[in-house]
Amino acid sequence: MSELRKKILGDLRNPLFRQGYALMANTVITGVLGMGYWLLAAHFYTSEEFGRGQAVITAMRLFASLTALGFVGALARFLPVSGRRTPEVILRGYGLAAATGGVAAVGFLLTLPLWGETYSVLAGFGPGLFFLGSVVVWAVFTLQDVVLTGLRRATFVPLNNLIFGLVKMGLLVALAGALPEGGVFVSWVIPTALALIPIQWLIFGVVVPRHVRQADAAQEPPRLREMGRFLAGDFPGALSILAIVYLVPVVVATQVGEATFGRFAMAHTLASMIELLAMNMAVSLTVEGSFERARLAENCRRALQRAFLIVTPIIAVALLGAPLILRIFGAEFAEEGTTLLRLMSLAVLPRVLIEVYLSALRAQSRARALATVQIGLAALVLVSTVVLFPHFGVNAVGYGLLSSELLMALLIFGKLRKILKYDETERSPVTQGSSGAA
Repeated sequence: MSELRKKILGDLRNPLFRQGYALMANTVITGVLGMGYWLLAAHFYTSEEFGRGQAVITAMRLFASLTALGFVGALARFLPVSGRRTPEVILRGYGLAAATGGVAAVGFLLTLPLWGETYSVLAGFGPGLFFLGSVVVWAVFTLQDVVLTGLRRATFVPLNNLIFGLVKMGLLVALAGALPEGGVFVSWVIPTALALIPIQWLIFGVVVPRHVRQADAAQEPPRLREMGRFLAGDFPGALSILAIVYLVPVVVATQVGEATFGRFAMAHTLASMIELLAMNMAVSLTVEGSFERARLAENCRRALQRAFLIVTPIIAVALLGAPLILRIFGAEFAEEGTTLLRLMSLAVLPRVLIEVYLSALRAQSRARALATVQIGLAALVLVSTVVLFPHFGVNAVGYGLLSSELLMALLIFGKLRKILKYDETERSPVTQGSSGAA
């Protein structure tokens, strides 16, 4: 026990692990509270209201993330070295993400009849305006966690989401009688908006000033042109990954009934949380790779080891216990979602390799390689899902994801091995904004 305690304390002194563990803890907290939230929703709302709430929340997250998720890699890469320009970089990210998401949401609302009966609840000026505001709020909410991570303050993220999750659950129950048709969506959005206030005060009132004071005065902050070149490569790839995470469920919602989608979305959400554990350590790796380029190979090896150590037993539990886990929500959830949960959980294993490779590319500013891998992966997933959907229904999402990520992991494995073997100081230097092949 003493040795284990020393190992844990040693890990917590390492920014790579401290940040990664904080983000993983946040995923666990979010996952547990999320299960509680959807259990309450399944109990207090009808299956149609449950599925409709899931579908509207998925659409909101899709449009809010159009730019927000595209900026995650850039903020993780450049915030550590932004120095005196840190506030400007953050505000530009917030503004562009909110504006792009808002425009996309307006387009969605103007074409609402094309998106199926499930989304008819958003028809009308009032519901449409509320949806538009929720997209803007979620865009900022999405970025604030990566801002804290990029400034090496990820330990605040779990606390914020713990409070957010508890308030969300309480409001969900309170609205069950008063607002049955929109209670699920409203209970999700209102706590999100309230959570922005204290976190933005923390970021701009405490964390950013401290980061600016501690920055190396001799270090020149990254220029907008340099960041633009990076985004030009990373953003199209990030949009492609966004299609996997959010567009696929939205498309599924247009093809199946509300109750079926609710059961699909529950299995999809649980599996996505396991996938987030792998991505958490990868985001921390990008940040530390930007702070300490010379130790990139060592940090990649450590990130891989810890990520596999943590996600492997969780995947095993998901594979063995999928029917029991989903049965908590009802027998229909277990019957329709078990195969999907198992397939998506298994796909996390190759995803660990892919995410560590992508994070290393971001730390090296290899924008072209980033775009190639991410666009290639998204194309594989989308094409395989569409081809398999007539034969396997919603399980096609799982089969498509697993086969595509296995293939991509094999394709990038040789490149990843080269990164793992040599530290930056032992290799020819990679210039900022350079682009390598995938």
